[in-house]
Amino acid sequence: MEVEVKLKLPGPEAHEKVASALGAFHEVTHMQENVFFDGVNKELSSKRAVLRLRFYNSDEKCVVTFKGNAVIVDGISRGEELEEDIDISLGRACVAEPWRLATTSSTLLNKVVSDFGCKDFVCLGGFRNVRNVFNWEGLKIELDETRYDFGTTYEVECESTDPERVRQVLGVFLKSQGIDYIYSTKSKFAVFRSGKLE
Repeated sequence: MEVEVKLKLPGPEAHEKVASALGAFHEVTHMQENVFFDGVNKELSSKRAVLRLRFYNSDEKCVVTFKGNAVIVDGISRGEELEEDIDISLGRACVAEPWRLATTSSTLLNKVVSDFGCKDFVCLGGFRNVRNVFNWEGLKIELDETRYDFGTTYEVECESTDPERVRQVLGVFLKSQGIDYIYSTKSKFAVFRSGKLE
């Protein structure tokens, strides 16, 4: 189970203010390319499941992720999440030819094929994300700039086993910096699939 606090920022100025306020605590920046898949008969989406390949910094690393039954309430997202690193060349081959997802030696992909009865896959497309990671007050803060074909969103995320406390701490911090925010109501994938910014 992954539990995350997700706070949506109003625009690039707020994003820049957060980056500046946390600048001394910056650890790393990831350029992420996210590509999503479904079974040809909607085996995954019909059961509220998501399959993603994420490429880091062009071709530095590839991670396959399965997410199931994610729900966001008051800026707190909860859902099943499983991840596995796979070979980058395999990941690129699966994007070009999605049927390959059903024929790999990946434990996670084989589990998805078995659990959902996927014999073949279709690529849904995806989006790019610039993620700045900060280590602040013992929290791993992720500041995202997500670029869809139809626009850009900005968000602060933090994974935690105590999300209510983290949501409060982040809220106090953002307000102290004069930064507006609202609770996120949709995952990045849901925004992508809707084809429009909220």
